[in-house]
Amino acid sequence: MQVLSPHLVYNMVIVLILKRKINMQKAIKHNSLRLVLIVFLSTLFSCSNDDSLSNLNETIFVRHKNADMPAYIHGNASEKVFLIILHGGPGGFGLAYRNATIKSDIEKEVAVVYFDQRGSGMAQGNYSKDGITIDIMAEDVLALAKVIKHKYGDDSKLFLMGHSWGGTLGPATLLKDQSPFLGWINVDGSGNTKGLYEAYIANFRRVANEQIAAENNVNYWESVIDFVDGLSPVYTNIDDMYDLNIEAFNAERKLEDLGLINKEKNQNSEVLYKYTPLTLIWNQLNTQSILDEDLFENIDFTDRFPEITIPSLVLWGRHDMVVPITFADEAYDNLGSSQKEVFIFERSGHSPMFSEPDLFAEKVMAFINAHK
Repeated sequence: MQVLSPHLVYNMVIVLILKRKINMQKAIKHNSLRLVLIVFLSTLFSCSNDDSLSNLNETIFVRHKNADMPAYIHGNASEKVFLIILHGGPGGFGLAYRNATIKSDIEKEVAVVYFDQRGSGMAQGNYSKDGITIDIMAEDVLALAKVIKHKYGDDSKLFLMGHSWGGTLGPATLLKDQSPFLGWINVDGSGNTKGLYEAYIANFRRVANEQIAAENNVNYWESVIDFVDGLSPVYTNIDDMYDLNIEAFNAERKLEDLGLINKEKNQNSEVLYKYTPLTLIWNQLNTQSILDEDLFENIDFTDRFPEITIPSLVLWGRHDMVVPITFADEAYDNLGSSQKEVFIFERSGHSPMFSEPDLFAEKVMAFINAHK
């Protein structure tokens, strides 16, 4: 689960700037958004018979409970197979995943739906603590499924894939209604974020001791042990959780420098043209501040995993420091599907779709082809 501390000075400066401007721009944004939505929604439910389904390049909007959320659809929908990606965060953005072999290989076979979740990416809305919850966001995903089926036909075949935080939102969605989906793919995402704090500490100690024994970056890994030894053994406050998360990304960079994790390639320059940076930051800060306390104090779907019975694929990086690999076994062991598989990427950390992209595309497409 990727989180960035709201207490970072840079982000606080951005928030102050935005607060000064928000009242002046509110009316303009509201009217502009209304006009844009009228244009988009006028075509949203139009017949797709004239479209080239083999090479989709469309943006649709889902309007649900005071939020308007874009979904960017790219790829081959000739067989009406759609892979919906739930991005990380909370507060990430969909097109971050239009990269590497997701774009070059998976889009050749199926249509990929890059969805900006409520309070994320370029999604729009006025939010409160009651307006952004994991429960409402799960309903948003089901609303997206309905829009896709309405636009492209009830015979559309939907697969759901969640990465990191998306691997938390995915089970929340499926436990509401799994019937729209032919399969579920969990990529390094925990359905038990309540257990993440203690898992972090245990995993840091395990990896640090392994690396010290191998005489790799001994000073760094000794400092990691000192760091976790200075924390409470149980979750007490959000700041410790943010510090652990930041250190997890630092640790992955150390493992990457050692060659245990492949370096990521093919960064997505398209993001520069689709997103407004200030909107991304504004959405991320607000969404995290609303969701994070609940995630780390209360969310644990493990006991309900047996209710998820659709075909399921669990994909994980061996060296994931952000959501430790113990959660891969937890997810696989408890899923109720009779058709489930777990695969571990030996040269990956938290994002195997970018560190082992060819193998990632192969595993995803084999799963989709087996169950479409």
